[in-house]
Amino acid sequence: MGARLGQHFLSDPSILRRIAAAAVADPGEDVLEIGPGKGSLTRELAARARRVVAIEADRALAAALADACAGSNVTVVAGDALKVPWPEAAVVCGNIPYQITSPLVDRALRPPRPARIVFLVQDEVARRLAAAPGAEGYGALTAGVRLVATVERLFGVPAGAFRPRPRVDSAVVRLVPRADPLVASEAEERRARTVVQALFQRRRQQLGRSVREAFGVGREEAAPLLAAAGIAPAARPEVLAPERFVALARALGPRLAS
Repeated sequence: MGARLGQHFLSDPSILRRIAAAAVADPGEDVLEIGPGKGSLTRELAARARRVVAIEADRALAAALADACAGSNVTVVAGDALKVPWPEAAVVCGNIPYQITSPLVDRALRPPRPARIVFLVQDEVARRLAAAPGAEGYGALTAGVRLVATVERLFGVPAGAFRPRPRVDSAVVRLVPRADPLVASEAEERRARTVVQALFQRRRQQLGRSVREAFGVGREEAAPLLAAAGIAPAARPEVLAPERFVALARALGPRLAS
């Protein structure tokens, strides 16, 4: 069941406690757990939180967990976490399938955003999420997330801690939505993400050329437009802080559809 859906079950009590402690800051908080599997992390979260809603795609696992948690502060929902509605919660947490990490991160960051998101993910993805501009791994995923959240890679989890054992190591990341996002609205976030994606698709090019090709900017317009956004035409996207992508989206204005 778990292998079919890309799940690798973690049962190390010390690691599970560390994840739950990183996620739940107050016993009055509600938690949304993604992919509870057999419920090892669910129980740690339930011991610290007011309520846990756990969404499990494997219906047999969901039924077994619902039976095991009957009468407790845990509610189990059988369904695909990318499709079923999410209740509002202070915390989103989970040991999430590697193959849908990016869509789940995007979903967790949609308004209304939680106070924090704690995910156990592939270590390579964790390092990309936490990378600084100019560092190895910094890319479209990093910049897009940083528009609305800060990211910490908290600690690594070796492959041997899981059953079945994955081929790669994992890590726990904590995303904290910004009180004041770098974007002023959901429409501006979409425009900034459009800029991020377009430029990283041309990451080997200098930005002067990329802006001309991606957004139909004339050669004579490109340099002053980039200057208005605080960007050097010879730079490449991996050195840009998230703020610069937002500034460029604003400078491009009507060239970007909202």
